Amino acid sequence: MSARSSSARTGSLVLVRAAATAIVVSAVVFAAVSALPSDAAETRTGSRADAETLRQLRETLGLDAPLWQRWGQWTAAILRGDWGRSLVTDRPVADLLLPRLEATAVLTAAAVLIALPLMFALGWAIGGSRPGWARRWAALSTTVSSIPQVVVVAGLVLVLSALLGWLPPVSLLLPGGSPLDRPDLLVLPSLALALPAAAWGGGLLGGAVADACAAPHVRDAVARGVTGLRLHVRHVLPFVLSPAIRAAATLTAGTVTAAAVVETMLGYQGLGELLVTAVAGRDTPVVAAVGLIGALIVVAGTALADLAATAADVRRERR
Repeated sequence: MSARSSSARTGSLVLVRAAATAIVVSAVVFAAVSALPSDAAETRTGSRADAETLRQLRETLGLDAPLWQRWGQWTAAILRGDWGRSLVTDRPVADLLLPRLEATAVLTAAAVLIALPLMFALGWAIGGSRPGWARRWAALSTTVSSIPQVVVVAGLVLVLSALLGWLPPVSLLLPGGSPLDRPDLLVLPSLALALPAAAWGGGLLGGAVADACAAPHVRDAVARGVTGLRLHVRHVLPFVLSPAIRAAATLTAGTVTAAAVVETMLGYQGLGELLVTAVAGRDTPVVAAVGLIGALIVVAGTALADLAATAADVRRERR
């Protein structure tokens, strides 16, 4: 089998796996949301409603239908572009999602732009340094990546806002405004997302760099006098490109999922903050929509990373 046909077959399998995963994820997200204690009917009526009032309201909202039927109706509606209406505010879910999605996309992009260079620098420091320094860099990576997100946010606020006064302690956006209108509001949440992600990704990439540097073709190049930047670009990077792509995709997915904690702590009006508010109000359509969007982003990013990594492997084999 040629490299091109093998790559095409792998790409087809990746797409099929991504589609199947998306279907399973949608079912899991909907089931998890439906398993939340209480529901929108109880949230709307409060603790003073009697059983008959709750029954009628659940029937009106469609909450009395079987779980599989509600999931099927929800999935079919989403495929038609209808995300439903909020059970709490009665507004279209799409109207709630779009501005929050834009805010989270800008925040995630800023965090990834910070994290990726740090990840590559740390990965090369771990994998390409002498053993003593490699252990120090690896210890730094492990330490930073293991710090809880809440602690990272609190520490950055304490240092950059309370002590130095460089940045505002919260990232509240003006109503109807864009995050790009106030770039200073992006700094704290971006750093809070980027630093642990870069530390984790650098530790993962460091092993791949170390393996590549120990490969026979790299030792032969060093014996021929090839050193420095030329050695790493021509002989190490091609063998690290595939794991680097996968590490970058995983880093991006982790940044998206971690945004909920950061946004909630700093008051940043993104998808994560909307998710927390919707869970508190048992607003099932909003919770399910946000959860599905986050899961689909992760699935799509992983699929694209697999395709890119496969293409990088094929190109490397042709060299």
